[in-house]
Amino acid sequence: MICSQGLSKFPCELENLDEPLKSLYYKGDLNLLNFRKVSIVGARRAYPYSRTITHALSLALVKRNVCVVSGAAMGIDAIAHEAAYPKTIAVMANGLDVIYPKVNKKLITKMTESSLVLSEYEDSFEGRAYTFVERNRIVVALGEVLVISQADLNSGSMRSAEFALATGKKIYVLPHRLGESSGTMKLLEEGKAELITDIEKFADMFGEINAIEDEFLVFCSNTPTYEETLSFDAQKLFEYELSGKIKVMNGRISLT
Repeated sequence: MICSQGLSKFPCELENLDEPLKSLYYKGDLNLLNFRKVSIVGARRAYPYSRTITHALSLALVKRNVCVVSGAAMGIDAIAHEAAYPKTIAVMANGLDVIYPKVNKKLITKMTESSLVLSEYEDSFEGRAYTFVERNRIVVALGEVLVISQADLNSGSMRSAEFALATGKKIYVLPHRLGESSGTMKLLEEGKAELITDIEKFADMFGEINAIEDEFLVFCSNTPTYEETLSFDAQKLFEYELSGKIKVMNGRISLT
């Protein structure tokens, strides 16, 4: 089991929170904090449309070497993390030895190994209603902008919007049909959010697509574990290692 570790110095994005951090614990790869980051949040009970677009959006960002930040909740959060994995950061509302929600156990566990999971709460701490709100302020603060894929008026995602507005951070939302996602529709109506009408153009604001065309090399560029690469394409793993296109170091794969 990987133990939680405390950070001696907080990421610069978290230094000026209205409610300052007293501590910050982590599991995983701290190097992800050095990437450009976009925060994505949304409804737990998301429409198939919202899930599909969120997945495509996260993929577009990670192809440009952008890290996706979210809260590891059901629905939109989980979709965003899965699509961006391993370039993704989860912020938890509980101690890092507590898996919540249980339905995301597999996702959260693999993120502690190859991505990054953060929490301001010490091990064994169980999440409470207020800690999920506090968690949201960290999710928002870490990203350059906030994307809300889908949200009702009285939802945690709208609380995230309040944090973003208070700090002058841009909010982006997806187009929805009338009567759906009332929270994001209201943000648009009030001029508090901008509409994403083209995923690729939105993602282009944060970086360029890696010029590598080989899908296997693109996968390896994210420094996956040996076991993950073996599952992805065992034949190319052995072939590319022998030809010197990739190398294995400390149980991880990287490009040569």
